[in-house]
Amino acid sequence: MKSTIELLEHTDFPAIKRQTLTILQVNMGYLCNMSCVHCHVAASPYRTEMMSRELVELIPKVLQAQNIDTLDLTGGAPEMHEDFKYLVKAARALGVTVIDRCNLTILMEEGYEDMAQFLADNQVEVVASLPCYSLENVDKQRGKGAFDDSILGLQKLNSLSYGKPDSSLTLNLVFNPQGATLPPNQQQLEAEYKRELKEHFDIEFNQLFALTNMPIQRFGAVLLAKNQFHPYMTLLKDNYVTANLAGVMCRSTISVNWLGELFDCDFNQQLEILVPNKSRRHLNDLLTQNPSGDDIAIADHCYGCTAGQGSSCGGALEEEEIGHPAEDTII
Repeated sequence: MKSTIELLEHTDFPAIKRQTLTILQVNMGYLCNMSCVHCHVAASPYRTEMMSRELVELIPKVLQAQNIDTLDLTGGAPEMHEDFKYLVKAARALGVTVIDRCNLTILMEEGYEDMAQFLADNQVEVVASLPCYSLENVDKQRGKGAFDDSILGLQKLNSLSYGKPDSSLTLNLVFNPQGATLPPNQQQLEAEYKRELKEHFDIEFNQLFALTNMPIQRFGAVLLAKNQFHPYMTLLKDNYVTANLAGVMCRSTISVNWLGELFDCDFNQQLEILVPNKSRRHLNDLLTQNPSGDDIAIADHCYGCTAGQGSSCGGALEEEEIGHPAEDTII
């Protein structure tokens, strides 16, 4: 798989600094029950990189030391880590909000039948990947049968009151474009998702997060193979919005990989661009050192977070005026 890092590292993106750290995003490992085309971490059932128990036990201590209010768990499929439940319980015991970035199909896998109930019992917020509301497009991006299992997973979560009106159990969905385009307007797309999923599957959810595909890992390799890398970067740069710079996720989030190394965001993690401050590059360092005010490592892929309506782990940064989706975007 071709890497895009050499094409990204020389950049004119504006310098930015970290503000107060409020979110610890932890990649528990690259093991996953799926191998999605758009996956920026290249996860699969064949990956063996997984966080050690020693590092997992360090996370609650860091949450306390830095007074962090949100633990964002990702992977791979984070639920496949043998210490996933332990970490969730430890963080919830501290009063920390826990987010599970769930691919939905894991909820239907043998051995994980109780996972949805566990998430509900521990008031875990679910951010679930559903790149489209049609079978053809989801299976094209995520593999045959992925759509049906995703729908079953959503229905299971709904049966536990996730995403229901007046429920305290939050269920948010994530949309990624199929190709080298910017996401359509998040508000309009959310309305379409809610209408289609309710009408055809009686599924409800809270919010839709529309994320821009980053030109890295598998998606970056596809762009290179199709000679679309440079046109896509031009698209991102031509749609740069200065106002989005204030809300980029790296200002309040630190990303931790399975080895405990620190990165300014999940994308930098996959490009192996460590935080610039050499004295604060491991999870252990956060026990005694506050990273607020540190420089943030930047490269050309940062334009992906600031183009158009903006993009973060929480979706669009700034809602655009509602219009029509881009003509070449297939929902």
